[in-house]
Amino acid sequence: MEKINQKKAIDFLINNGVIIVMFILVIYTGLTTDNFFTSNNLLNTLMNMSSRLVIALGIAGCVITAGCDLSAGRMIGFGGCIAGVLLQRIDYSNKFFPGMEPMNVFVVALIVMAICGLFGTVTGFFIAYLSVPPFIATLAMMEIVYGINLIFTNATPLGGYVSEYTSVASGKFLGISYLIWIAVVVSAVTWFIFNMTRHGKYMYAIGGNPQAAEVAGVPVKLTLIIIYMKAAAMYGLAGFMLGAKAGGASVALGLGYEMEAIAACTIGGVSVTGGRGKVSSAIIGVAVFELLKVALQYLGMDANSQYIAIGVVIFVAISLDIRKYIAKK
Repeated sequence: MEKINQKKAIDFLINNGVIIVMFILVIYTGLTTDNFFTSNNLLNTLMNMSSRLVIALGIAGCVITAGCDLSAGRMIGFGGCIAGVLLQRIDYSNKFFPGMEPMNVFVVALIVMAICGLFGTVTGFFIAYLSVPPFIATLAMMEIVYGINLIFTNATPLGGYVSEYTSVASGKFLGISYLIWIAVVVSAVTWFIFNMTRHGKYMYAIGGNPQAAEVAGVPVKLTLIIIYMKAAAMYGLAGFMLGAKAGGASVALGLGYEMEAIAACTIGGVSVTGGRGKVSSAIIGVAVFELLKVALQYLGMDANSQYIAIGVVIFVAISLDIRKYIAKK
């Protein structure tokens, strides 16, 4: 009995090693540096987490079905640029559409999500009906979206946004940034979809065993299309949020964010082998990544070296997830 408990304890420490190490790092940073454990730093970290969490929640559905989405980063940039050209001030000297009145911010957010969702639908169709592996399908869509965005914007950075748009990032409700509230709402809606709808049950069934799910009457093809459509719409929303926060956008917006989102999901407990993962998994994973970045900044690590640290974390996270899968077999 003692050996069994000891093995369980060792497995727990190994499987959650990244989270435990990050927790220790955060405690160490808080004890050895000033202003780390402050409300301002917490709110700033939460604000930085907000768009990343929206991305991770979108990509989580793809990962739960044992897929992935490499187009996320370019879709974010596309969404940010679409929002940018529709929300520039009418008197801005480099206005993309001269003479066009800026649109309603809420309407633009819906337009961005709809356009990106359309591209996600195309990706889902190729995966579901033509059996193109998600890695290849999303890689192709990544290049297509990037090319369209380059042509659309002529690779020109965008700026001169109306205050109503930038206030999405600077404004607050109950002392908390609107960006954080958006992430909270998206998390709540995603939790409802994952746990309280047939679509959510279908998603987990496909991730567990797609052949068995199809035999059981699950509309596998339609579910996959909806998953990738929904994910792309969320990437568009994240681009909208990042554009408001930065006060500008370019085709480079969101570059590489998909890798971090996949790794964040994996750290939190979304399995790359499919069939397992929750909204809380994405939240935990994104929090670990953001706290890691902040801690390394406070500890004075060179900004370029931080990429190495993040890469190591991704390596370890994916390796531990594969280890859990092999152990189950």
